[in-house]
Amino acid sequence: MNIEKATARDLAEILRVYAAARAYMSAHGNATQWGTTYPPEEIICDDIAKGNLYLCVENGKIHGVFAFIEGADPTYAVIEQGAWPDNRPYNVMHRMASDGEVRGIGKAALDFCKAHSENVRADTHKDNVTMQNMLAKNGFVPCGIIHVENGSERIAYQYTPEK
Repeated sequence: MNIEKATARDLAEILRVYAAARAYMSAHGNATQWGTTYPPEEIICDDIAKGNLYLCVENGKIHGVFAFIEGADPTYAVIEQGAWPDNRPYNVMHRMASDGEVRGIGKAALDFCKAHSENVRADTHKDNVTMQNMLAKNGFVPCGIIHVENGSERIAYQYTPEK
């Protein structure tokens, strides 16, 4: 599996992957996290323009997508029902999606993030059991509850390699 930076010419395939991920989420008890329209095209285009969107490519075809953003995320400033394990600088993984056609998308994306940062944070909806399991399986620990821009709760995770 190759990880590549997304470009504007990849937009149609990125939209296809996100649509497949929303369908999977809806079919597996998580219909409200992304609904039928998240992430909107303007967020995707902004991620591409800032160089934050990455593709998981197998045999020349895009099967996964995720944002890897360097620096602090304002939605992580306040954490409830827990605490971050440290206050060191961190990077964030957001909006990970797979088209479901090949296995290993989540691990490849998380491995990329972990290889590029000693401190990675992520979050997911309480109904997104698939993502919760993937994060736990890849060394991320739940730290508490954060609220995203629309006010809804997310379980916040952090990965810090053991020294």
